[in-house]
Amino acid sequence: MRKLVGIATALAAAGVLLTPAANATTQGVMATCPSGAFCLQEPNGTIYSRNIWYAYGAHNLSGVIGFKYPVNNQTGGAGFTLCRDPNGGRCNNPSRVTGMYALYDFTPINSIVLVP
Repeated sequence: MRKLVGIATALAAAGVLLTPAANATTQGVMATCPSGAFCLQEPNGTIYSRNIWYAYGAHNLSGVIGFKYPVNNQTGGAGFTLCRDPNGGRCNNPSRVTGMYALYDFTPINSIVLVP
């Protein structure tokens, strides 16, 4: 069991795992991330207007570093991927669950792709 926890921690540190966070703050966050949008929330709870996206496709990140909470408030089963390269290159698998995801290090992430 200890080995599995170590593997999961290593994968998370490498940016491989992205799972929804199930906690009491999710409902409060959904009110600040507009319906139909994907947002990045700062650890202090702030969502800056520059970190709110509505349109499908690749969105290059500029100056987005450190840990943030991804919040998927898109409708109709739409999802998102986090990508290491600009313009949607080297992306993870799409995440489609609505809600706030676990705190994630965006330092190596250069773009986000919103998918229908």
